[in-house]
Amino acid sequence: MTDPADATREWARVRIEPRGDYRIFTTRIDHCASPVDGHVHPFVVIDAPDWVNVLARTDDDAWVLVRQFRFGTRTTTLELPGGAVDRGEDFVTAGARELLEETGYAGDATLIGVVTPNPAILSNRCGTVLVTGARRVAEPKPDPNELIEVVTMPDTEADNALRDGRIDHALVVAAFQWWHLHRADRD
Repeated sequence: MTDPADATREWARVRIEPRGDYRIFTTRIDHCASPVDGHVHPFVVIDAPDWVNVLARTDDDAWVLVRQFRFGTRTTTLELPGGAVDRGEDFVTAGARELLEETGYAGDATLIGVVTPNPAILSNRCGTVLVTGARRVAEPKPDPNELIEVVTMPDTEADNALRDGRIDHALVVAAFQWWHLHRADRD
C-alpha cells in the first residue's frame, strides 16, 4: 500500500520530449521519476495558451452568450464569449478584447476566478472575467473561422439552461459558479 503522503510529492522531470505543434497547442511527453521508487514514466502534456471566459451582464440583468458549432463534439453549443489569452495580455485585457470581437459588447471588466481546465494533461489556466454594464458598442468582428450567433439571456433562463444541459461546456459552467460565489461574497 502506498503512503498517502506520497500522493502529494512532486515527480522529478527527467526529460522533455517535444511531440507536435498544432497551431493552437503543442504536445510533449514529460518523462518523470516516481517519488516512491524512482521508476521513470511517460506523461503526455498539452501546452496551450491561457484561456478566458467572459460573463458579460447587461444593465437589465441579461447575459451575453454566443452560439456556435464546435468541432470536438460536432454540436452547436451555447456558451460564453471567450478565447485564448494573447502573449502579453492579462485575463481582463483578453476578456474585454474577446467580448468586443465576438459580440460587439463592452463594459467594466474584472477578474473573478481562475481554474486549471484539466491539470492531468493541460498546462494552462482559464480565467473568468465579469463585465458589468455590458452594452453593444460595435459590430462583432470574430475570427474568420468563427461563425457566431450572439444571444442575450435573462438570469433565470441562463440558470435553467445550466440545469437542463443547454449550457454544458465545463468551463462555462465553472464561470457561472464563479459568478454565484462572487455574488454571494457581495451580499
